[in-house]
Amino acid sequence: MLSKINSCGLLGIDGYVIEVETDISNGIPTFEIVGLADTAVRESKERVRAAVRNSGLEFPVRRITVNLAPASTRKEGSAFDLPIALGILAATGQVSNRSLSEYMFVGELSLDGEVKPVNGILPVAVCAMYEGVKNLVLPAENAFEAAVVKDINVFPARSLSDIVSHLNGEMLMKKCDVDIEGILKGNTESELDFADVCGQESVKRALEVAASGGHNILMIGSPGAGKSMIAKRIPTILPAITFEEALEVTKIHSIAGLLPPRTSLVTSRPFRSPHHTISAVGLVGGGKIPKPGEVSLAHFGVLFLDELPEFGKAALEVLRQPLEDGQVTISRANSSFTYPARTTLVCAANPCPCGNYLDPSRNCTCTPRQVQQYLGKLSGPLLDRLDIHIEVYSVKFGELERKAEAEASSVMRERVNRARKIQVERYRGKKIYSNSELLPSMINKYCRLDEKGRELSKNSD
Repeated sequence: MLSKINSCGLLGIDGYVIEVETDISNGIPTFEIVGLADTAVRESKERVRAAVRNSGLEFPVRRITVNLAPASTRKEGSAFDLPIALGILAATGQVSNRSLSEYMFVGELSLDGEVKPVNGILPVAVCAMYEGVKNLVLPAENAFEAAVVKDINVFPARSLSDIVSHLNGEMLMKKCDVDIEGILKGNTESELDFADVCGQESVKRALEVAASGGHNILMIGSPGAGKSMIAKRIPTILPAITFEEALEVTKIHSIAGLLPPRTSLVTSRPFRSPHHTISAVGLVGGGKIPKPGEVSLAHFGVLFLDELPEFGKAALEVLRQPLEDGQVTISRANSSFTYPARTTLVCAANPCPCGNYLDPSRNCTCTPRQVQQYLGKLSGPLLDRLDIHIEVYSVKFGELERKAEAEASSVMRERVNRARKIQVERYRGKKIYSNSELLPSMINKYCRLDEKGRELSKNSD
């Protein structure tokens, strides 16, 4: 007796169809799973056995062989518990085989037959849509995430017995639907606002230019000058996230297991601020089981590195390729994974070890050599990828005491949106959406220097 069940595996942030083939034959009772399965998949044998029996169904005492095709790609995680169990039930005639080809199944099983949530559901739903699969059965906790993908029916399942009843036509499960427009419109404004920042007009202008063109920026200033406070407000002046961008960001967070429960989409641009003790793998991704790093989790948002010289040299140097290409490629012996990493990098640094080098009101206790060595931790190639460098000075008491309100983030965002629209029109048809993505061959066309600019460039030689 043979059955075939559709499931899905993950490669990077994309899903691909995995066919779970189950053969049950006479012979010494065994249960084998083949097809490059990792430990979590192989351990599913005991979970499936207990879940089937505790759901009031019959587990065959025969020779069971499960093949996860294609056998050339490595299968990871516990999401294959459900399709393996249903494959056994279909092969023994306990589940109707008539319409199984129209379904895709993913989910982890507990010993009592409950269907538990898994990571990476959104890529699975997108894969089902592209492959023409009509119905997707998954854990109830993951249903809202998958329901943002149209043209497929999402069936949230609580237990294995509920799915069996649905497939046999005894008790149909209800589809899950979400209001995508309502979710995007319901995105609440951040409590952070540039109106809270007194003074620092030149810094705000530099950040507005960076947000408009998608440029990376480095702020150098003494402790207490407001570098971190300013950086946290950068997402408030970035253009509102689009549905396509939200979908891609949600896929990354879903794979990383960072999507909150009952969340359909990430509806605001991410802001990531890792500690300076982070490793190179934590920053760009990788590991024994590859996962996206901070630079990918900040995709279409802001990656803020505070105390930049304190980061490990190895961690900083691996950022060079993602900043240049907008993606991270992690290669392994049998496969490679690509994670998107189109982020705005915002860095902050003290000018010296004591931090007082640029502060006229405090005495710097560092020697010139110490100052040079401190900032010398940053390599030239990395600094070349930080388009804007600006010094941040402490705000004097007189400016803090002024009653005049600072410009709000909403006003700054309007100007950023206008600048972005101009860039979209300028680069229409070239797959470029901001000035930071401009190719070297286009510089002479779009960035011609006037006479004053030429003279300034000559004098700087």
